[in-house]
Amino acid sequence: MMMIYGMMPFMRQTLPYSELQQSVDYRWPTNSRVGQRASAQFIGVGDEKITLTGELRPEVTGGAISLLTLKVMADEGRAWPLIGGNGTIYGMYVAESFSATHSEFLSNGSAQKILFTLSLKRVDESLTSMFGDLKKQADGLISGANNLPGQVTTAISSAKTAASGIISTVGGLLG
Repeated sequence: MMMIYGMMPFMRQTLPYSELQQSVDYRWPTNSRVGQRASAQFIGVGDEKITLTGELRPEVTGGAISLLTLKVMADEGRAWPLIGGNGTIYGMYVAESFSATHSEFLSNGSAQKILFTLSLKRVDESLTSMFGDLKKQADGLISGANNLPGQVTTAISSAKTAASGIISTVGGLLG
């Protein structure tokens, strides 16, 4: 697998892309000053976009069904996680545009060559907002693990008490 976008894997059998273009804008507004160069101030990261382009040969790669799956996902208007085949987590992306050019047609109208372009735009603020604060999650797991011995001891004591109660009730019924 080359990459996965939501539930759509990009691989040779579906939508193999031949080019991945990534761009990130940085915001530097300026203030005009009399007699001096305008002053600039960095106010943060702007738009982050990824564009995938590829060529489909339906007899070898994916075709109409792969394109339809991608279009249905884009039509939902939802953000989907974008993860590289090497494990790189790019973030949450929405489909900003999608185009397909069909050519080299068979007599039944099926294209033998389909060029596609998918433009994605990142919509999450950061990976920590996407996955939550991992440090807080880890601290919660550690404190939960520290409380585990006490919880096990309490559970065993409760089980012993319940068993004693059942034995004395059964003993009272038999005796």
